[in-house]
Amino acid sequence: MNNLIPRPEHPRPQLIRSDWMSLNGTWEFEIDHGCSGRERKLPVAAALSGSILVPFCPESTLSGIGNKDFMASVWYRRVFILPESWRDGRVLIHFGAVDYASEVWINGESAGRHLGGYASFRHDITSWVKAGENRVTVCAEDNNRAGLQPRGKQADKFFSSGCDYTRTTGIWQTVWLEHVPNTFLSAVKYVPDPENSALHIEASFNGPATGGVFTAKASFAGVPAGSASAIIAGRQCRVTVNLSQTHLWAPGDPKLYDLEISLSGETSAGEMLGDEAVSYFGLRSVTWDGHAIQINGEQVFQRLVLDQGFWPDGIYTAASDEMLRKDIEYSMGLGFNGARMHEKIFEARYLHWADKLGYLVWGEHANWGLDISTPMGLERFLPEWMEAMARDFNSPALVGWCPFNETWDVDAQGTSDGSWDPRGKKQDNEVLRLIYLFSKSYDPTRPVIDTSGNYHVVTDVFDIHDYEQDVGKFAAKFEAMRTGGKMMANGTMEKGGEVYNTFPKRQRYEGQPYFVSEYGGIWWNPAHAGTESWGYGNRPTSEAEFLARYEGLTRTLLENPNICAFCYTQLTDVEQETNGLYTYGRTPKFDPELIRVINSRKAAIEG
Repeated sequence: MNNLIPRPEHPRPQLIRSDWMSLNGTWEFEIDHGCSGRERKLPVAAALSGSILVPFCPESTLSGIGNKDFMASVWYRRVFILPESWRDGRVLIHFGAVDYASEVWINGESAGRHLGGYASFRHDITSWVKAGENRVTVCAEDNNRAGLQPRGKQADKFFSSGCDYTRTTGIWQTVWLEHVPNTFLSAVKYVPDPENSALHIEASFNGPATGGVFTAKASFAGVPAGSASAIIAGRQCRVTVNLSQTHLWAPGDPKLYDLEISLSGETSAGEMLGDEAVSYFGLRSVTWDGHAIQINGEQVFQRLVLDQGFWPDGIYTAASDEMLRKDIEYSMGLGFNGARMHEKIFEARYLHWADKLGYLVWGEHANWGLDISTPMGLERFLPEWMEAMARDFNSPALVGWCPFNETWDVDAQGTSDGSWDPRGKKQDNEVLRLIYLFSKSYDPTRPVIDTSGNYHVVTDVFDIHDYEQDVGKFAAKFEAMRTGGKMMANGTMEKGGEVYNTFPKRQRYEGQPYFVSEYGGIWWNPAHAGTESWGYGNRPTSEAEFLARYEGLTRTLLENPNICAFCYTQLTDVEQETNGLYTYGRTPKFDPELIRVINSRKAAIEG
């Protein structure tokens, strides 16, 4: 097995301290089908039976395991050496993501649990580490067929099929240690204010820091651009950095400021403070009114692509940081200016590259598999969604939240007229309403789509999914919106006709910006033309027919003055789903320039 550390880059680019250590690499490993590891005392066992390359999931080839079957429980163990300089202060262990229910032991003692397969989390392990050699053990339990956990596009059957793919169990993002002072910056929240050329910061601390000083220093291209300090009372403080230079972050023009933040001085209890980190931010605003979404006050048609975040060798995990960047560059080369991060909370490094490259993204959870027909769905969904929003809030590339996708009724798919099949269980509208209200309370600066496609309860943006392959029929659905003037809150047009609503008996249009957030999905991969492949509708018979269909569908949306965004399905093939513009191995299926020209046509809503 490769002894080099995989994925060695810092996993949290917006809050970097100098004292950190990656724990990626070779770990001991054992599959525990009977979930009996605690009874068999694996937390204190002399050794586990196998090995694995972390951070790759055991289903992947990169992990060295490649087990595609269900695994009810998996165990990990490795030794690390605590640096001598870390004996003072506190030691944190961070996990980018562990699917699904995890427990961590340090030197045989339980140090913490976490529920959720997608959000990043940490445990303070100071009480259990010692000088020199230490042992960390991790157990992860996973059951994506119970209806009690978000699974996203992970297959709940043995074989992948349709738009469900190979599962991910256990650790699938970087594991790392961090040394911090006894009192440290536990979180920072940035609210950019380009209208006033300012950055508002809310800083949180792990304990009382009353009397200490929080300081933030901004710079742009190495030139100081503003600073601010505040005396702390309690565990939080707020400062506003007034900027001497105004440089806006915009799609395709990603101007970023560097930021140094620190905690210093002496608390009222006599503790000397000293914590420092480096960060960055983008100065940009997102507003939505009428039928458009504005970036920095300008209407920007969002030309998005659906990105599933899967790779042939790593499944949920890219083999390298460069591969994350390249996926964004592939998309931008096709003329897209952003993506829906679909049915998955992507790792922080992906958002970092979106920030650096000027690429718009929408944050989404992996809600498929979670039963939301009862309030239990709220209990299982909200804590992890809170963690995801807190982690990604500071990304300037992130321009909207979408906690749910296609909340079909349980055991009964939506009928063609949008009514409910009484044999199934209907979505609990209050679950969607409460998640929307929480999301707006935590982040009033971005639009929130309650559930992408269906069934809307309360939403800032009205979006629909439509995979009609016939260009004429597709265009006819939106014709009244194209010619009928202003869209009204009652779902009608100023000059007659109706706004196209896929499920009129279950959701109502109320005058919001209108977003076709899934369309296309054109089934095309001659190398996989057999029954094992999957896509939407009828397959084109030639590349020319594909391009004509792609252009017709896309032009229909770009030329409609009442549509503000689209999202094409999808960037790459994923296993049997062969409707990507790139193959699963990231080879373009068409000359990228042909797609770029189609996508780059001026949109009617942009004037």
